[in-house]
Amino acid sequence: MSTTTISASAPAAPRIDYLFVGAAVFATAILIALVLLDGQPASAALILGGFGLGVAFLKAEFSYTASWRRFLTRGEAGGLIGGLLVIAICALAVVPIAALLPNFGGAIAPIGPSLLIGAAVFGVGMQLANGCGSGTLYTVGGGSGRMLITLAFFIIGSVFGSLSLPSFLALGGVNPILAADYLGPWGGLLATLASLALVAAIMAAVARQRGANWRPSRTYIIGGIVIGVLCVGVFLVGGHPWSVTFGYTVWGGKIFSALGFDFSQAEFWQWPGPKRALTDSVLTDTSSLTDFGMIFGAMAAAAATKRYAATAWPPFKSLLAAAIGGLLCGWGARIGFGCNIGAFVGGVASGSLHGWIWFGAALCGNLVGIRLRPLFGLSRD
Repeated sequence: MSTTTISASAPAAPRIDYLFVGAAVFATAILIALVLLDGQPASAALILGGFGLGVAFLKAEFSYTASWRRFLTRGEAGGLIGGLLVIAICALAVVPIAALLPNFGGAIAPIGPSLLIGAAVFGVGMQLANGCGSGTLYTVGGGSGRMLITLAFFIIGSVFGSLSLPSFLALGGVNPILAADYLGPWGGLLATLASLALVAAIMAAVARQRGANWRPSRTYIIGGIVIGVLCVGVFLVGGHPWSVTFGYTVWGGKIFSALGFDFSQAEFWQWPGPKRALTDSVLTDTSSLTDFGMIFGAMAAAAATKRYAATAWPPFKSLLAAAIGGLLCGWGARIGFGCNIGAFVGGVASGSLHGWIWFGAALCGNLVGIRLRPLFGLSRD
C-alpha cells in the first residue's frame, strides 16, 4: 500500500468565500433576468462582458494607476506597454467598423482647454485615489473599503463635472481629429497601430536608459489580451467603445435628483443623451451595465480565492486622499471626456487624436499626484 505525504511547506488550497461568490453570481443573474424580461438581449451581453472584465482585471492585477506610477518613478514600462496592447486589440475592430458601419461609433472628443484641464486633474486624482475609473470598479468589487470612499466621491465629482462642462466647452477648441477621416478606415487603422508601436518603443527606450524593465509580465500580457478581446465584444454589442465614468455621472444624477436637486436648468442634463439617461432606467445605460457587471465579476473572482473584504481599514489620511482623489477623478473625467478607459483606451483605439493628448495631459497630472501622495501617508513608489 502506498501512502501520500503532504509537505508542511506546501501552499494551502485557496479559501473560497462561498457567500460572496454566490452573492455576486446571484446579483448578476438578477440583472440579466431583468434586462431579458425587458427584451434587451444586448444589455445582458454587456453585463456578462463587464463581469468578464472584472474577473480579468482582478486576476491580472491590471492597474493603470500603479503602472503609470512605476513608469514615472522607476522607469518601468512593462505595465504601460501592456496597456497599449489592450488598445491595439481594440483598434483592430473599432477604427474600421466605426468608419464603415453606420450603427457604430468611436470615442471621439474635441481638443481644447476642457480636454487638457480635465485630463490633468484626473491624473492628479488617480494617484491620490489610487485608482482610475476601471481600477475603482474592480477594487470595489474586490472588497476594498477604501475604494468605496473613492467611488462615492468619484460619483459626486462626476455630477459637479457635468455642471461645469458646458462652461469649459465654451472656452473653445478644435473639432475631433480622426485618422480614418483623413486616411480611410484601413489607413486610419495602420496609422493608429503605428502610433502605438512608436509610443511603446519610446517607453521601452526610456526604461532601458533608466536601467528598468520594459517587458510586460506574462500575467499582464495574458490579461491585456483577454481585456482587449472583451473590450471588442463590448464595442460590438454596445455600438461604441467601452466607457466607465458616464455611468458614474448617471448614478450621481439620479441620486441627486432623488434628494430633491433640480437639473432642469443644467445645460448638460438637457442634452439628449444625459437627459434620456437621467429619466430612463439605469439598466438602459450601457456604461452602467458594464460597470455593474465589472463590480460583480471582481467580487466573484476575489471571493473565489480568499475571505472576502478581510483587510483592515486604512488610516484617516489615506481615506482623505481617497475622497479628494475621487472628487478630482470624477470632475476631471467629465471635463476631459472620460477616464483611462473612455478617453485614453477608447479614444486612441478609435484613431482619435484626443486620446493621445488626454494621455499626455493625464501623465503630467500623475506627476503632481505622485508628489502629493506622501502628504497623505502614501508612498511615492
